[in-house]
Amino acid sequence: MDDKAAKILERIALAGLEKCVAKLSRISAGRWSVADVKVSYRSMQEAINDHAASRGTGAAAYFEVKGEFPFTSMIIFRPQDIEIISKGFMGFSFSKMPSLNQAQELLLSELGNIILNSLVSSLSNALKKSFLPTAPKCVQGETQFLLEALWTAVDRGPHKLVTVTLDLQCDGNVTRSELITLIPESMEKALLAGQGI
Repeated sequence: MDDKAAKILERIALAGLEKCVAKLSRISAGRWSVADVKVSYRSMQEAINDHAASRGTGAAAYFEVKGEFPFTSMIIFRPQDIEIISKGFMGFSFSKMPSLNQAQELLLSELGNIILNSLVSSLSNALKKSFLPTAPKCVQGETQFLLEALWTAVDRGPHKLVTVTLDLQCDGNVTRSELITLIPESMEKALLAGQGI
């Protein structure tokens, strides 16, 4: 993996998400922060193995971006933390249920859309290109299923993986979500050519 490309991607992701969490903290009831940003080179199976310790059900909002630099991006939430997420985002809590209902899925899709679009916007500005993401889809399931959904639109081989961990603190409780984006080689080359610097 090219170290320079990884540093550029890390800087772009951090800039976009820090701006996003600052805005979310201003407009919502919780305090949002970026806990970690890392760039790695992973196949689907390696990504699944990396997440093996965090087994359990997740809920994710994800979308695809087609065009010159096609990529997919997903944010994974912990459904069991829906009370913290809803209180931190909207100011009131949704009840915890065995599985998410339609209103809760809509909440995660909307929140996911805001967060995912902040990264898309940051990449768009760096490359001076317009991206048109699909409408976000909300999926639930084991981590393996969610990561397989992320790889659906691309080949299962290795990709640059930009992973951003976000924390939401509300009423003394903290929940963590994870934004994962698969970066195509064409985008990496464009960034290295100086378009993203």
